[in-house]
Amino acid sequence: MNLFEAVKDAVPTIAAAEHYGIEVKRNGMACCPFHDDRTPSMKVDKRFHCFGCQEDGDVIDFVGKLFGLSPKRVAEKLAEDFGVRYEGLQAWQPQRRPSVISKLAAAQEYRKKKNRCYRVLCEYLHLLRDWKEQYAPRPEDEDWHPLFCEALQKMDYVEYLLDELISGTLEERTAIVKEKEKELDGLEKKIAAFDRRGTADPQKDSFPGKVRSVRLLEELAM
Repeated sequence: MNLFEAVKDAVPTIAAAEHYGIEVKRNGMACCPFHDDRTPSMKVDKRFHCFGCQEDGDVIDFVGKLFGLSPKRVAEKLAEDFGVRYEGLQAWQPQRRPSVISKLAAAQEYRKKKNRCYRVLCEYLHLLRDWKEQYAPRPEDEDWHPLFCEALQKMDYVEYLLDELISGTLEERTAIVKEKEKELDGLEKKIAAFDRRGTADPQKDSFPGKVRSVRLLEELAM
């Protein structure tokens, strides 16, 4: 049984109508989606017929008009949505769609995590720079402020991470995003706490090294 025969045999129009969101009354009547129908004027069963606009046909005609698809694409859609098997099923291209969708979802999730990682590290770098200036030791100080020490210890490393998130290989960027994911919540809380005190402004200037805002925009657009 070929595609069209299999679909028409397995899927009555009433089943397709209900599957795609059209309410069918117990008597098989429904509001016609093909004209401004305020009272049910379309009879739906194996086929369909509208007593208002005179649209008529089988399940292929109905779904084709509903979604604006060609007959072949309608048959493929119905076979996919209703699990209809037919001759030549192995060569059916839409069967690959779930894996494509999964890959797209994974790529979108990665970009979301990478963008968050980049944003948080940028803000943390600005905070470190602020600490380095604000808590720089004076001649009379016996001990260095802990935040000044943190700035000295972390600035070069954070600049390196930001640079890798732009110019590193996919494997390097992925490794950084995965490694730093658990630390981001803590860094965001620290940044928010110091922002409320007015000691750091993540937007006030550019950060050093090869990292540049223009390159960031180009990278995030990819």
